[in-house]
Amino acid sequence: MNVASAVPQKYLINLNDFYEIATKHEDKRLELIEGEIVDMGKIGNKHAACVDSLNYLLTIQIGQSARVRVQNPIHLSDLSEPVPDLSLLRFRQDFYKQAHPTPNDILLLIEVADSSLKYDQDTKIPLYGFYQISEVWLVNLKQNKITAYWEPQQRGYAQQHDFKPGEQISPRQFPHLKLPVSEILGL
Repeated sequence: MNVASAVPQKYLINLNDFYEIATKHEDKRLELIEGEIVDMGKIGNKHAACVDSLNYLLTIQIGQSARVRVQNPIHLSDLSEPVPDLSLLRFRQDFYKQAHPTPNDILLLIEVADSSLKYDQDTKIPLYGFYQISEVWLVNLKQNKITAYWEPQQRGYAQQHDFKPGEQISPRQFPHLKLPVSEILGL
C-alpha cells in the first residue's frame, strides 16, 4: 500500500493582500513579516508605560533633528511591514505622509518586549539586520536590560551590548542624547 504523505504548504501574501485583510481586522495589532501575518496581541500596562517613557525622553531631547514615531509601520519590502514600538527617523517636514519610512529613513528602531521577547529576539531583530537597519534596541522588560544591536548583517547584527539600570544609553546617530536605562525600564 502506497500512502502519499501530505506536505504542508505555505502561501505568502504581499502588502496589498495584507492591507485588505488588516482593514477587516482593525481591532487587532497585525504585522506582515516576510509574507506572513503576525497578530501581536494586546499591549500590557508595563509595555505601554515603557513606550510612553521612551517617546517622552526621545522627543524632548531630539527636537527637530529627527522624527519620533510610535507604533507605526515601516516598509522593509513588499513582504514585510513590521510595526516597531518606536522609530527614530530622518527629519521630514511631511511626517512621512506619502509613504511609510524605509530602511534609508530609519536611524534607530526600538522594540519593547515582555511577552513578545522570544519573537522579537528570534524574528524581528534578525529581520532588521537583514534589511540593514543600522541600530536597534531591544528593551527587555523581563530581565530589566536594554540590548543595543549595531552593524547589520544577513542574519542579524555583528555587535550587541547590554545596558543595565544605572547606566545611560545613547543612539549612535545622536551620541549627545543620554537616556537613563532605569527611567526607560520604569525602575
